[in-house]
Amino acid sequence: MRRTAHFRKALRTPVGLSSAILLGVVLLLAIFAPVLWSSRANAIDVANLLQGPSAKHWLGTNLLGQDIFYRVLVASRLSVGLALAATGIGVACGLVLGTAPLVAGRRAGRAITSVINVAVAFPALLLALFFAVIFGIGAEGALLAIGFASAPAFARLVRTLSASVAGLDYIAAARIAGVSRLRLLTRHVLPNIGEPLIVNATIAAGDALLSFAGLSFLGLGVQAPSYDWGQLLNDGLQGIYTRPAAALAPGVAVVIAGLAFNLFGEALAVGLGVGSPRIGRLRSALAAAAAKSTAADQRASSRTEAADSVLRISNLEVSFPGGVHPVRGVSFTLKRGEAVGVVGESGSGKSLTALAVSRLLEDPANVSADRLELLGQDLLGRAPRGSAGVMSGQEMRRFLGTKAGLIFQDPMTSFNPVKRVGSQLAEVAAEHHGLTRRQARERAVDRLRAVRIPRPEHRARQFPHELSGGMRQRAMIGMAVMGEPALVIADEPTTALDVTVQRQVLRLLKSIQAGADGSAAMALLFISHDITVVGQVCDRVLVMYAGKIVENLPTANLAAHARHPYTRALLAAVPSMETSRELPLAVIPGAPADPADLPAGCAFAPRCAFADAKCRQADPALVADDAGREVACWHVDRVLAGEPTAGGPAVGLTADPESVTAAPVNGEPA
Repeated sequence: MRRTAHFRKALRTPVGLSSAILLGVVLLLAIFAPVLWSSRANAIDVANLLQGPSAKHWLGTNLLGQDIFYRVLVASRLSVGLALAATGIGVACGLVLGTAPLVAGRRAGRAITSVINVAVAFPALLLALFFAVIFGIGAEGALLAIGFASAPAFARLVRTLSASVAGLDYIAAARIAGVSRLRLLTRHVLPNIGEPLIVNATIAAGDALLSFAGLSFLGLGVQAPSYDWGQLLNDGLQGIYTRPAAALAPGVAVVIAGLAFNLFGEALAVGLGVGSPRIGRLRSALAAAAAKSTAADQRASSRTEAADSVLRISNLEVSFPGGVHPVRGVSFTLKRGEAVGVVGESGSGKSLTALAVSRLLEDPANVSADRLELLGQDLLGRAPRGSAGVMSGQEMRRFLGTKAGLIFQDPMTSFNPVKRVGSQLAEVAAEHHGLTRRQARERAVDRLRAVRIPRPEHRARQFPHELSGGMRQRAMIGMAVMGEPALVIADEPTTALDVTVQRQVLRLLKSIQAGADGSAAMALLFISHDITVVGQVCDRVLVMYAGKIVENLPTANLAAHARHPYTRALLAAVPSMETSRELPLAVIPGAPADPADLPAGCAFAPRCAFADAKCRQADPALVADDAGREVACWHVDRVLAGEPTAGGPAVGLTADPESVTAAPVNGEPA
């Protein structure tokens, strides 16, 4: 329905309508002209050799007295047919080469991409001449030559489009659900890049038509007794001064057919909203991918009993080439039925920790840990204690797909836009729980009902763009709990929602996590930059800064018993109803620590009012008090007493107006 609307939009423009009519005439001639006029085109008339235009022969005759007008009409089938076949070869080869990095893996994909980049540097016609020499003279050789010559451009386009789609949240959700690479490609990637490919292929067909005419004109393409427009042009060129119509007619046919394909492709591009591929502005709406935060996540109490733990992490490290360590020594345990929040500014390491737990980090990221276990199963592919062996890749995907659920930040990019909401939820149940298609659909409707979406049967048949933002986020939560996961990771699930819908979604998350719908209680890992939101949902809060957990305490103690200067600064930066509108908002001075250039000692020291020489030399460890609260700070007593160092930055206090515009507010840039 949506594609039909785009097609109608393209036809409403004068260029679109005229080019569609012209293209239709060309295609009809290619189909019916040989049937209607082959006998006249091939009839030899020795009495009328090399005649000029006349009432009997509108464009004259050739060396055998054959009518040039009918030969031009009949040649349309071979000319257009070869061009379409070459375009098909180019598209097929481009799809294989362009999607190879997604299917074959990063290393093989990098080598294929390098070959594509080298091939694209050469003009397509030059490549066609090169391949024509290899494949030989004739229609078959020219077909392969032009098809392979157009493949690099298609491959590069497919590579660009598929890479933009592969970074979207719904692809990550499908991967964590255990969908294979090949199925990811056919079910989720290719349907979303089809429209730009159709536009580009339509225009490329016109280019292939011109290329075929050029090869035949040079004697490398179609050979006698067959003929296409290029060969007719070559024949007519010999008498262009005495019988110009014999040369002009096939040339005009090539130009008209080429314009029909190109103009229709341009009009279709406008109708689809992807810009003009011919002038280098082919854009995909798919590139509106929500960019994932380059930060990572968590740490907490490692003293929880193993029998009741869902997630156990010890000394988790995430690093990238060049000495970048965005996650450093994170350790925590998450119990069944427990909700733990992770807060911090962008770049503090929240989301990367969640991605490491979900096994969604690939090269060049390096993930290591002394322990990274979900329900006792080691997620790094090592044999867990007391286990008989290691899970295979397929077993691990199935394990994560059934035991862990992910809720992403932007619901609009969390779903595949070309698939109905119900079918996307049902895919999880069909893939991992062995349900039939009907059972999976019924389960999807049941989950939509469980997350309080009205008329779930109707909503399941709708596309994501037909749902409101709040409904899309509820449907995303429903997808995360299609089975009965032991762990649900929510990565800033309320960022794109207004405050009213946000409150409803938070209540829904809390009720589902607690098992209010009759299912078993789950562990919830809630990631947010808003420390007050975490206080509404979670039992514990982990405060992260520069890839480490700097404080771990119950949310009930958050306002009164926060002991780290960074935690207090985050709380102070949240405006309330009592905040004076006459004064600038409270901010945290300075900028977050750069994971590629961390300072010596405590990473927060350059922004901390309590920092001294010891803080700048030694990094404090996370130490627990008698109540089980943990904090990493050398000066807890001074923080509680409110005695900052003289001349230090005013953490959590009202800043001057100039600093307000430059400093982060509430964990995000002002």
